[in-house]
Amino acid sequence: MLTASSVSLTFFPGTVNERRALRDLSLHLDSGDFVTVIGSNGAGKSTLLNSLAGRYRVDSGSIRVDGTDVARMSEHRRARYMGRVFQDPMAGTAPTLTIEQNLAVALRRGRRRGLGLGLTAARRERFREELASLELGLENRLTAQVGLLSGGQRQALSLLMAGFTQPRILLLDEHTAALDPQRAELVTELTERIVSRGRLTTLMVTHNMQQALRLGNRLVMMHEGRIVYEAGPEEKPGLTPEDLMAEFAKIKGAELGDSALLG
Repeated sequence: MLTASSVSLTFFPGTVNERRALRDLSLHLDSGDFVTVIGSNGAGKSTLLNSLAGRYRVDSGSIRVDGTDVARMSEHRRARYMGRVFQDPMAGTAPTLTIEQNLAVALRRGRRRGLGLGLTAARRERFREELASLELGLENRLTAQVGLLSGGQRQALSLLMAGFTQPRILLLDEHTAALDPQRAELVTELTERIVSRGRLTTLMVTHNMQQALRLGNRLVMMHEGRIVYEAGPEEKPGLTPEDLMAEFAKIKGAELGDSALLG
């Protein structure tokens, strides 16, 4: 389904600000996998998602979706394969457009634009049905501007839009981090429901270890641009936040040991 092989990316190469963001990273997702990604600030989590989505061009390595190498494709061309929800609730929707207009745009994502009607009676009925599944009453507000919605409502709408066309890969970049606990829990529950209903292959970045353990069938930990720990379907259900902290402590301890040897 999704295979990233030996992917590397360096920001500002050859300057005093040079930073190796991804270091020979490889990751494979089978169809239906839901992989959560954790790691400290600067570990490369969001950079990985940006590289997969095409916002950043990797320096080396390949990114394949169903066998097609998309590493040199533009971001808008990769949109036919990937749906995405960002950390900022304002980033995934157009605030001056109505709910139904946003959904119509999402429906055409990654496809050729034509002169046909974007909104029809049949599409509005589909939009109502999809919105009703959110249980937020948005199916009765199709003509409301999205900018008038709360952050939680916008993020729920972004999540629905990202999964609207059954993308091959769903990328979730700390999509509950900017919400208060109540709305974060709502969006987390919606994530479980939408991913399960669509059987979407999903990669989700989060700082919340409880969320990382609760969602998905696999977990990976990143550090300094590499994947340093993985837990598969057999191991992950038995993990605790304390286990993850212990794994991270091992990595930091190894680094300190290497520094002492080098010194």
